[in-house]
Amino acid sequence: MTEVSSLTGRLLVATPALSDPNFDRAVVLLLDHDEEGSLGVVLNRPTPVDVGDILQPWAALTGEPGVVFQGGPVSLDSALGVGVVPGEQHDQDDRHAAPAAGDGPLAPPRTRPGRADPIGWRRVHGAIGLVDLEAPPELLAAELGSLRIFAGYSGWGPGQLEQELVEGAWYVVESEPGDVSSPDPRQLWRAVLRRQRNELAMVATYPDDPSLN
Repeated sequence: MTEVSSLTGRLLVATPALSDPNFDRAVVLLLDHDEEGSLGVVLNRPTPVDVGDILQPWAALTGEPGVVFQGGPVSLDSALGVGVVPGEQHDQDDRHAAPAAGDGPLAPPRTRPGRADPIGWRRVHGAIGLVDLEAPPELLAAELGSLRIFAGYSGWGPGQLEQELVEGAWYVVESEPGDVSSPDPRQLWRAVLRRQRNELAMVATYPDDPSLN
């Protein structure tokens, strides 16, 4: 079985067998995954709401489409920023680092001692990190390669995601920084599967309506 801490920063790609309408053809970026549970955001659920309508100061830093994405069914009235800082290298220690006391799933990013992470950005995995939306946008304007704003998130209790993996609800694959800012998010499910170097590439051709197969 995969170690619990090893899935942070990876993608959960919904299998065709997953029946939950909240996650039909979903691609979820895991932002936190340990023995206490899991938290992530759905990358391919754009909403009609413009970022400028709710977070005007950050609108200029978001890529196309410049809308808010529904990160999941939990806490839809909260906003979460995920940003890519180009040039950041993978740091394996970050993947296993325990959260500091008082850090919740949506706690503001902190600058880590001894690290060169930009102020207002906390690394999650490689070049991908959480953005402190309460910080002045100009602090990150020169650093961010891309930014996406999510309303709500996806959460699993202790052992819940592991059980779903056993049941075959998700494929687990490596993420790429470009997944966060895909200009065509509705095609992300097929695009992520298509780039796999195994039988998962064939799943990308699975019809939206299985009755048409």
